Amino acid sequence: MNNTGDLTTGSIPRHIRNLAIPASIGLFFNTMYNVVDTWFAGRIGTEAQAALSLSLPVFFLVIALGSGISVGSTALIGEALGAKERDKAAFLSIQAVAFGVMIGLLLVLFGPMMARPLFGFMGASEAYLDTCMEYMTPIFIGAPLFLMVYMFNAILQAAGDTRPYRNFLILGAGLNCILDPWYIFGGFGMPAMGVAGVAWATVTVQGVGVVYLGYKARKTGLLKTGRGRNLIPSPIHFAQIAGQGFPASVNFLTIGIGMFVINHFVSDFGKSAVAAYGVAMRVEQVALMPSIGLNVAALAMAAQNHGAKHYERIRESMHRSIKYGAMLTLPAAVPILLFAAPFMRFFSNDPDVVRIGAEYLRIDALALFGYVIIFVCTSSLQGMKKPLFAVWLGAWRQAAAPAFLFWLLTRHLSFDISAIWWSVLGIVWTSAAIAWVYAERTLAKRLA
Repeated sequence: MNNTGDLTTGSIPRHIRNLAIPASIGLFFNTMYNVVDTWFAGRIGTEAQAALSLSLPVFFLVIALGSGISVGSTALIGEALGAKERDKAAFLSIQAVAFGVMIGLLLVLFGPMMARPLFGFMGASEAYLDTCMEYMTPIFIGAPLFLMVYMFNAILQAAGDTRPYRNFLILGAGLNCILDPWYIFGGFGMPAMGVAGVAWATVTVQGVGVVYLGYKARKTGLLKTGRGRNLIPSPIHFAQIAGQGFPASVNFLTIGIGMFVINHFVSDFGKSAVAAYGVAMRVEQVALMPSIGLNVAALAMAAQNHGAKHYERIRESMHRSIKYGAMLTLPAAVPILLFAAPFMRFFSNDPDVVRIGAEYLRIDALALFGYVIIFVCTSSLQGMKKPLFAVWLGAWRQAAAPAFLFWLLTRHLSFDISAIWWSVLGIVWTSAAIAWVYAERTLAKRLA
């Protein structure tokens, strides 16, 4: 049995580095995983690449539920550990895994029937719609595996250990390089599955993750069954996990809604524009990866120190995480501004895809640090059990403001697609300012 990491004492910069660096490395490889999927989809054709781009918002139904419940579980388990209530933390850990499996089974049942009309809303029809469903159906079948991976990682993250998830993401990226071409094109007894092979490769990797992360979570000592008592589903604790997790899920879901909105308006400019946006997002994710682990660190630091009522440590960890984010994202913007077109040509030879995607990347480079401020501030608030702010900010940032601005600029005033990209930039920085002010005011009230 390993002792959990105590984040309520000791050097804050050291804790941030120990949490953020493994998380960032792991998430970098996770992004490389997605880059490999996008590259191999491009070998199938532009329609397959566009289908993956269009599927991303629907995939976010799984990601949003898993990530949100994981965030809520991390906050609750971390608070119990910060308050030195280890038995309660162990009970919550078992309940979180059970709750995740239940949500995964619901996605198996209802996911495919929701996906088809959503793809239709984004402009997919006939063969294009069938290609999208070929990819998403296996993802929904594997949903329980995705949820279990998220729950085991929540336990480890609450305990201050982000290294196992990093290791899994590195392993998964390596496996995906082997499984994608094997499943897509067939061989060695495997039939060629086309775009469905990309999805089945992902499901296979998640199965490996369940075994590895489950083993690591068990070694923390937090998966104790209490002689079977902890295995009995507790509606009260399910409600607590849902109360913290579903607002975070809705926040993640607003990202998916934002993609629905963008794809809905981008599709007015053709399949090449949809494919360009999907490819450019992969490049954006690579640029953000060195800093994205900072929101993981901010969440874990806030959760444990909120339980210990060390609010000054929460403020310092938030400020330092934002400072480190500036040091990472501002230099990353330079190569994107200079080499946007070559980055796009790595994924596609279609000149329209390259041109549209490069234009998006040059504008998006100016928004990278704004994303860091939003992520760190909302993660700190979630760790303090204030999850609803992220929901309201996400609804405005991802849905209300884009839907109005995109409609006004592209359909009413007939501007070209660049108006969508400039609107995104303005919305990101406005949201960053709102998140900073609200987080500072919340911490000031705690300290008072």
